[in-house]
Amino acid sequence: MNIVVSALLAVAMQATPAQQYVGTSPWGEDDEIGRLNMMTPESQAAVMANIDARNVYDLSVEYFVGMPSWQAAGDPHYQFWMTHTPRGAVVDDVLGMGEEVNQHVSYSGSAVSMYTHTGTHIDAFSHFGLDGEIYNHFNADEHLGDKGWQRSGAETIPPLVARGVLIDLPKAKGLDMLPDNYRVTVADIKQALEQQRVKLQAGDVVLLRTGRMQNYEQAAQFMANSPGLGMAAATYLAEEGEAMIIGADNLSFEAFPSEVEGNYVPVHTYLLTQLGVPIMELVNLEELAAAEVYEFAFVGGSLKLRGADAAPLRPLAFPFKTSTTETNED
Repeated sequence: MNIVVSALLAVAMQATPAQQYVGTSPWGEDDEIGRLNMMTPESQAAVMANIDARNVYDLSVEYFVGMPSWQAAGDPHYQFWMTHTPRGAVVDDVLGMGEEVNQHVSYSGSAVSMYTHTGTHIDAFSHFGLDGEIYNHFNADEHLGDKGWQRSGAETIPPLVARGVLIDLPKAKGLDMLPDNYRVTVADIKQALEQQRVKLQAGDVVLLRTGRMQNYEQAAQFMANSPGLGMAAATYLAEEGEAMIIGADNLSFEAFPSEVEGNYVPVHTYLLTQLGVPIMELVNLEELAAAEVYEFAFVGGSLKLRGADAAPLRPLAFPFKTSTTETNED
């Protein structure tokens, strides 16, 4: 374990997750990316040197009108509309090209509107905080303006290149999908990892499959009573597993109702606010799971939405030529 991560975990262990606090970054008072600092040019090069680029798995969902989205707090649904159409261009002639040119050049244009936490996305540390502060003690009074967060906005998230690990929870239980409202435990994670013959390594992007993505086209079913991560399991992945990022295929990431009194999203604040571990949601893991690809190079880039508390993400998975678990055991 490197010195920086050891220092981070030492701070974390001073209080249980229920004793919530705002984490101080071991990477300095100006740090805005937390555990993403675990990526280095050397670690990224090592990951990419081991890939089999003949197979690429797309881990993102499609965006469409009527898609599942977080709606409980009244946030806007995904909307799509045409701003220009071939026939409309002829009628409106907005560019003053004349009918003959508009008949010849078919012009289409479109626009979208959505909540930043819609579809496959990554949460920035500004998404949740405690008592007005976010990770590394940036605060709403000093660092949040009318144009968004001036610290730890989504634009600070670097390109992501790291070892990825899929934990297929329902398969380990002989299920197609975890039951409604199921709270993922440490035992569940250990069981799946053992069956997959995979070990977690410091700096991993850990992705949890609940199977919920099979209902993605049926928005009401996908959104209702989702299974999710419990506090103990989150603690295990973040502290013992030393995960750099934790993601899942469901909408809410964590299970409800909350296990911590006075905090309705304790897993979110524990990872984002206390430890500086980014969260990914609505990661499409079905194809990866069907192929039984449990270790891979995770490559992703999120939109650099300045001041935003989340951003859409298009992640890709490249299988490894050789298992890094087996390599590290040799």
